[in-house]
Amino acid sequence: MEYKNIQVGEFISRPNRFIAHVKIENTIEICHVKNTGRCKELLLPGATVYVQHFPNTKRKTSWDLIAVKKGEVLINMDSQAPNKAVKEWLLLGGLGFIPDIVKPEYQYEDSRFDFYLEHDNKRWLIEVKGVTLEKDGVALFPDAPTLRGVKHIEGLARHSKEGFVTAILFVIQMDGILYFTPNEIMHPEFAQALRQAKQEGTHIMAYDCEITPNSMNIRNPIEIKL
Repeated sequence: MEYKNIQVGEFISRPNRFIAHVKIENTIEICHVKNTGRCKELLLPGATVYVQHFPNTKRKTSWDLIAVKKGEVLINMDSQAPNKAVKEWLLLGGLGFIPDIVKPEYQYEDSRFDFYLEHDNKRWLIEVKGVTLEKDGVALFPDAPTLRGVKHIEGLARHSKEGFVTAILFVIQMDGILYFTPNEIMHPEFAQALRQAKQEGTHIMAYDCEITPNSMNIRNPIEIKL
């Protein structure tokens, strides 16, 4: 997936989870933050960020914060990017086949799953999780407790017993990662639900991404340690 009208800036502050103050060409601009997570280890004063400009817009701000540099690593922090990248990846045969049907945002019973697929007389339910938290080369999810995430995992495990092929795909929005593991310290219930789902037949997958200031594309599978 690609962005247009990307410019470089310097992160100044984040008054709330929806906006950031960014210095762009010596002017402080208000930018929409496309990730409502904490991101405290990423959005540090002075950090280099990449923002998307929307000229002639009626929005409250004409800027979106897309990516940030953490040391030498460029991290995409657009929470909408993983699903867009996964859809492109699926349609290109990322799972080893090109699905006959791909339906995003699929409502089934009391949950909305990111993707529903049909292929070779099999029905798939896939949940996508974008990962921006990294410590010492290890990617972790979540960066905050997520009851919704636990609900989706438990739902996938339940539906796998009903004949669906179910999968959780962690999209690591950076490269240079050694392995992925659930963030047990932050949310032990999520980690336990993930392990239980795997035991009950849900596929757990993690992929890193090739990141540039104006693009994000799913790249290679990453080792998972549960």
